[in-house]
Amino acid sequence: MSTESLHSRSSVPRALTIAGSDSGGGAGIQADVKTFQELGAFGMSAITAVTAQNTIGVQAVYPLSPEAVHEQIRSIGQDIGVDALKTGMLFSSEIIEAVAASLKAFKWKRVVVDPVMIAKGGSVLLQEAALNAFKRELLPLAEVVTPNIPEAERLSGILIRNAAEKREAARRLAALGVQYVVLKGGHESGAEAVDLLYDGSSFCEFAAERIDTVHTHGTGCTFSAALTAGLAHGLAVEPAVRQAKAFIQAAIEHGIAVGSGIGPTNHWAYRLQ
Repeated sequence: MSTESLHSRSSVPRALTIAGSDSGGGAGIQADVKTFQELGAFGMSAITAVTAQNTIGVQAVYPLSPEAVHEQIRSIGQDIGVDALKTGMLFSSEIIEAVAASLKAFKWKRVVVDPVMIAKGGSVLLQEAALNAFKRELLPLAEVVTPNIPEAERLSGILIRNAAEKREAARRLAALGVQYVVLKGGHESGAEAVDLLYDGSSFCEFAAERIDTVHTHGTGCTFSAALTAGLAHGLAVEPAVRQAKAFIQAAIEHGIAVGSGIGPTNHWAYRLQ
């Protein structure tokens, strides 16, 4: 039996990441493609920016032109196709608009938006002027948005200090046109990290033991990529979130101590459980 008959285009889950490149390998497209591979999806990438970064921080950001981003996406869409995709670091309003136009052109529906705004070291990964374009152009195209607490505060305009405010922030994000909100609890305190899923009418929580570690570089990218891989396989949102939560939990529990700063999560830990 030929390879083509074993692995036809319709049988191989195809996952695309539209994000920045992390030269240190722990976040961005590198983390995304590693995660896609681990979860049995064929990974593709459209690079929005090249960063010089390591475990200490981001030393430089070199955004690509909107045309370069658009052409990468168009090249993939016209040939290979996409079952699910995620966006990560988009940096500017011009890149956001180019990405949104591309998604509309191909009518892709299984879209995960990870609102990458600030690196762990404090570097700005989404310009302030781009925030309105992000909310206006991109969020209405998303099936799922996956903010952490600081990102949800910036997008919703409210402080999140308790469970009630967390739910209100989720409602406000859904009002921007997103179908599902996954508000992650990694920045909160407590014995458990609790992620909140909101589908526009009801809430569901996903809790896991909080791991005492500094090696958490790329957690947001990895979680959203795991979610995207699940959607590419045809999972509904809730089971895809559940799988992504288990994937990132294993990755954090077995983080990698490389470099002299904040090390990355372990992208192969999930399959070793």
